[in-house]
Amino acid sequence: MATPAPTLPINLGLDIEKMEKVAFILKTTAHPTRIAIVQLLAAQESLSVTDISERLKVEQSLLSHHLSGMKLKGILSSHRDGKNIFYSLKMREVIDVIQCLAACTFL
Repeated sequence: MATPAPTLPINLGLDIEKMEKVAFILKTTAHPTRIAIVQLLAAQESLSVTDISERLKVEQSLLSHHLSGMKLKGILSSHRDGKNIFYSLKMREVIDVIQCLAACTFL
């Protein structure tokens, strides 16, 4: 049986810094709820936890877990207004990465 010829790696035009940033974004947003949060916040400047919870039909406690993790990683920012906490996208590059994935023909 013949051994297949080794193939050269495909050059995607990404330098190390870009690869690390894309990998960070993918790891941080690698959950359907987190991707949905990014989609909502890409369309709206800022939303409260209650607004996000109602739109995504996700329990607030679970949503808060996702939001706080994304904030801790620098993807989101937040501010408090009275009893409400409002979130917005801090790292706008996340939108580009998700749009690239959405354009994939295999999805």
